[in-house]
Amino acid sequence: MTTLEWDALRRWPDVEAPELVAVDAADRLILDEAAEAGLLEAGHRVSVIGDDYGALTLGAGAAQGPDAEPVRVHQDALSGERALAANAERTGVDPARFRSCPSLTPEVVEGADVVLLKLPRSLEALDDIARLIARHADDGVRVVAGARVKHMSHSMNDVLDRAFETVEASLARQKARVLRASGPRRDVAEPGHQRARIEGFGLWNCAVGGVFAGARLDIGTRVLLERLPEVVGGMRSEATVVDLGCGTGLLAVAASRALPQAQVIATDQSAAAIASAQLTVAANDAGPRVEVLRADAGDSLPDASADVVLLNPPFHVGGTVHTAIASKLFAAAARILAPGGRLVAVWNSGLGYRRELERIVGPTEQLARTPKFTLTESVRR
Repeated sequence: MTTLEWDALRRWPDVEAPELVAVDAADRLILDEAAEAGLLEAGHRVSVIGDDYGALTLGAGAAQGPDAEPVRVHQDALSGERALAANAERTGVDPARFRSCPSLTPEVVEGADVVLLKLPRSLEALDDIARLIARHADDGVRVVAGARVKHMSHSMNDVLDRAFETVEASLARQKARVLRASGPRRDVAEPGHQRARIEGFGLWNCAVGGVFAGARLDIGTRVLLERLPEVVGGMRSEATVVDLGCGTGLLAVAASRALPQAQVIATDQSAAAIASAQLTVAANDAGPRVEVLRADAGDSLPDASADVVLLNPPFHVGGTVHTAIASKLFAAAARILAPGGRLVAVWNSGLGYRRELERIVGPTEQLARTPKFTLTESVRR
């Protein structure tokens, strides 16, 4: 791609800010390394995993030309899928040049002889991806996996070593590096998931690789979970409860137990979160009571349709600590809630969200506070 075309790529509809980029040094290095090795020439079957906003997919498609097979791509974030489509239109790329695969399943890499991978920060997620490639890609598959150096560790080499005969590291360039892997070990196990009993709550929590905190109960969710009976106490039995940014879906399952007649919706934009929530719902026999829905900040839910929104927002965007995603979710909750409905949110106390919650949602009071987290309830104006 030309410099002008790189500059044309945007993060939209994901959050945008001057310090948040759509293309980074790792994207460029992955493509350059693959091109120098002849892996982007016509005739190669290319798959892309972890593309943030479309740079890898569009770059590989442009290098291969119009007669190559479509590039298969899996992006965990729904906003990433939409950014890829928007960037293709913005740069004049035929959308038939790539095929998005919403779930991380064998179809993403089946028969691929080249895989371009933006390394996830989670070793569990990398292990799932490496196993999938080793089991289902072509015997001669070549993997070019990269990230910013500050987000890499030697443990990533170890994870890839378990799935491939050969793993090599490149020299760093502009604070990015790639790992090259080849020789898939066909006898590795299929990717699985974690399952843990959450003592004191009588719930199972399930997680595929890459979901925050895995199957453990993170301390922020614990704060909200401990006060959930109080939060839903006195609600009408047919209430609608939304677990916004549901992660593993544990809060949704707990809400469905507290309100057996309620309509409970667990929603997240992450494909890994949705897969985890579906497993958690099944493990707790909550299938009839909880709907799991992939959406970006609940954008497919109707306005003023919920009585309660439960929220444990992330405090980072990718590898960058940033409050923009929380603000986006606060605004989404305000849209989804009916007048008088309640947003119950748990957040890092140091971020001081109360004033923003009052501005975006409505009157806000503190329900609980620990050394690290604050639990608040905001009433929709």
